[in-house]
Amino acid sequence: MAYAIQVNGEVREVDVESDTPLLWVLRDVCGLTGTKFGCGVALCGACTVHVDGHARRSCVMPVASVGSAAVTTIEALHEGPVGRALQRAWRELDVVQCGYCQSGQLMSAAALLAANPHPTRADIDAGMSGNICRCGTYKRIRAGIVMAAGFLAEGGAS
Repeated sequence: MAYAIQVNGEVREVDVESDTPLLWVLRDVCGLTGTKFGCGVALCGACTVHVDGHARRSCVMPVASVGSAAVTTIEALHEGPVGRALQRAWRELDVVQCGYCQSGQLMSAAALLAANPHPTRADIDAGMSGNICRCGTYKRIRAGIVMAAGFLAEGGAS
């Protein structure tokens, strides 16, 4: 069945089964491989994308449920100030270790900061609780979110 989904500001025509997870549509049909497959059951957060600005696990979201919602992937994260602030903080703090989970971590962090530009430690822990990092970079991820919030408070991340 054909679907027209809006991904990173572009409408894309995809011809897939209605129950095809959004993750596979993004990776295999659209060629956007920044979103990663982790557990396949929405427990690890590696597949996190934004759907109308909310962090969603694309591995369990059927393409038929996307409808007219705007999907944003890691490939478009740099297009907004929150994404740029997070990317700058990630680079400055050298957050990444192996990097596999980081696209999902960044998408969850961006959704958190968009909804709460001044998160407390508890807010960060709650907002990031569904994202697993096998390398254990949680301390640097938390510091990166705090740093990015500081960049945003100063007026940007450029």
